[in-house]
This record gives sequence, C-alpha cells and structure tokens, in this order.
Amino acid sequence: MNNRLSTAALFSLTLALPLCAADWPQYAGPNHNRTTPEKIQKTFPAGGPKTLWRGPGESGFSSFVVSGKRAFTQVLRNIDGAPRETLVALDATTGKELWAAPLGGIKVGDGGQDGTADNKGGDGPRSTPSVAGNRVFVVSAKLLVACFDATTGKPVWSHDLIKEHTGRNISWQNAASPLLEGNLVFVGGGGPGESLLAFDQATGKVVWKAHDEKITHATPVAATILGQRQIIFFTQSGLISVKPADGALLWKHAFKYNVSTAASPVVADDVVYCAAGYGVGSTAVKISKADGTFQATEMWFSTGNQPVANHWSTPVYFKGHLYGMFSFKEYGKGPLKCVELATGQVKWSQPDFGAGQVILAGDTVLALTDKGELVTVETNPAKYTELSRAKVVDGKCWSAPTLAGGKIFVHSTKEIVCLDARVKMWGAR
Repeated sequence: MNNRLSTAALFSLTLALPLCAADWPQYAGPNHNRTTPEKIQKTFPAGGPKTLWRGPGESGFSSFVVSGKRAFTQVLRNIDGAPRETLVALDATTGKELWAAPLGGIKVGDGGQDGTADNKGGDGPRSTPSVAGNRVFVVSAKLLVACFDATTGKPVWSHDLIKEHTGRNISWQNAASPLLEGNLVFVGGGGPGESLLAFDQATGKVVWKAHDEKITHATPVAATILGQRQIIFFTQSGLISVKPADGALLWKHAFKYNVSTAASPVVADDVVYCAAGYGVGSTAVKISKADGTFQATEMWFSTGNQPVANHWSTPVYFKGHLYGMFSFKEYGKGPLKCVELATGQVKWSQPDFGAGQVILAGDTVLALTDKGELVTVETNPAKYTELSRAKVVDGKCWSAPTLAGGKIFVHSTKEIVCLDARVKMWGAR
C-alpha cells in the first residue's frame, strides 16, 4: 500500500471515531458540575439518537455512572419477598448485567408507586453510585456507606452511619450521592460532631468527622474558589464549605429549610447558587476572602416556587447563565429556563419539561424531561432555541442523563437505554 492510500485509510478511520471519549464517574460528572467537554449530535432524527441497547428497568431514580466498559446504577428489587435497594453493574457496550449487590432494605410508598400520588408513580433509590479506579462507592437510602470491587461486586468495606456515627436520616431517606475527591469519599448523615465525614477510598478508614449539621437530599460538590479547593455541603442550616483534608470550616451561609432540599449547589467562579422547593426559593452568594478568612455575601434572593427555584433539578452554568428546570411539582409541565446568575433575572422560559434533569455537553444543554423526552437546546440567553426532541424511554425520569464516550445512558422507572450521540468529523451539527 502506498503512502497516499495509507494516509487516506488512516483519515477514514479517524472519521469513524468519536472526537472525544470520557467517563462520567460521579453523579455530577467528571468536573463535579454536571458538565463535560464532550460534543454530541446536536440534532437527531425524530425517533432520537440510534439505540445501542435497551432493557427493562427496575424502579428507582438513580442515574448511571460510567467508567471504561462498565456502567453502574441503583435499583429497587424484590429479594426474598421484600423491597431491597440494589447496586447493579452493567456492560456499558451491551447492557448485560455483570453483577448485583444488595444494599439493604428501603422504605417504599413515598414515591406513589400506584400513580395516585402527585409524583405520578415510581419509587426506589434516589442516590447514584460513584466510581474510581476499580472501586464503586454508594450511600444507601438508610445511610450505609459502602465500597465494592467494580469487577466482581465483592464488598471491600462499609460503614453504617446510623449505628457507627449516631446518624440522623430524613423522612424520605437519603438521596445524596457519595462525592469523590482525591483519595477521599465525602458524605453527610452522622450525628453531632460527626455529621459530615470523609473516608479513605482504599481502606474505609475515617479520615475526619466534624460539625453538627442535619442532611438534605442534596449531593455535595467540590470546587476551587479563590484558589482554595473546598467541599460544599447543602445542609438543613444552609451552605457549609469545608477543607477537603480535615473538614475545617471555610465559610457558611444560612438558607431556610422546609420539608425537602434536593438540588445541589452550583459554583461559578466565586459565586455559589442554591435553591429549594416548598416555597423556599433560591439565592446566589458571592464568596470573598480577606486576611485568610472567607465570607459569603448574598447577591440576591428569590422567594417562593416561582420564578426561580429548583426542587431536585440542579441547573448547569454556562457563560453567566443557569440553564435548568426551574419548577416545583409541575409534572410534565414545568419549564426549562435560562436565568442570569448575577441578578436572578429569567431570560426565557419554555414549558413542558416537568421535573426532569439537565447536563451540559460542550455548549449544548442536554435535557431529559420527566416524561422521557431527550431535548437538545442552545446555550443562548437571548432566546430559547430547541435543536431536537424525541421520546427515548418509557416511564418517569427524575434521574439525570449521563454522557460518556459519546453515549447517552438513561434510567427511568421502567427502562434503561443507551443511545449513540457520537459526532463524526463530517457528522450532524
């Protein structure tokens, strides 16, 4: 083969590969903020992206995490005649189950499985696993923190926060996911003086425990603000930021708690946004630092369920604006909105998304409605610009879509599906 043909063959092979492949190892993605630099097909046929595999799903609101050739989520299974929260590992290429690990009992009924409750049916785990190397980490509904071998599913270590750390659960049980940062696992749920904890990923040893905070359903986030790496928990008293190494307090900001808080904080440079439903509202605080001391100052506060509040749908940030599902219990109807972070001003609002979730792929919002529609939207504060919309899964979707290696993984209360959204060199826009 001559050099010219070799070059052409190599070029053709390059065209057939995705431009970027990455893992989605935690609930908030590879960057702790529900974003990924991966690019996807921004427009797709009416039927949606090509289905790579599809299977019957078991109820639950856990999202997928993906590492290499394996995908993980948590589901509700009937084991020995009782509902059990279960961690499952799937082959990310085929959807075949590789192993399953029961996590213990889980209270059901709050989710309205019969569809009569205002959340339109479905129940089960609300937490999402995290994966690092060959270890998978979970926090169960009943505050079991556990680590499993990602290849075999064998237990590596575990801690029962209720029994070992005078833990305090909440009415609807834990929904927060474990946060991985460095070699540590960060969780909430302990009692006075040990409500926030960090465990060593390899051994499960308690590295530090501190503070007296009651948990919400919100997953903590890791961020660097003014040069300081920090872990931000959204607790019943409000936002609390601590040093990763020892849990020492960096700053706090009071925020009202009423029944349920589930959306995670959003960090944009030196600004932190948080919100809650049940009439609470939302706020943005600016973090400053003087003489080595951090301080949080409120920039604005919006009261009530409208116009700016999130129930459990965490928005994404892009170039000065938040994009997400800002609504409270408007199932199938709640809007997708663009909100200016500096002011809290709504730039536009588009109905019929419901209580779904969003992630950001490059500069494109990838939204999953609570009815199982996948929607791509431009990050344009001037106007709502929908690029594509397709029904991709049956069942209710309170889980977030996951993007890894150009593939979109979706878990509803009835189905699991993997879709091909990879972009080729000459592919669709």
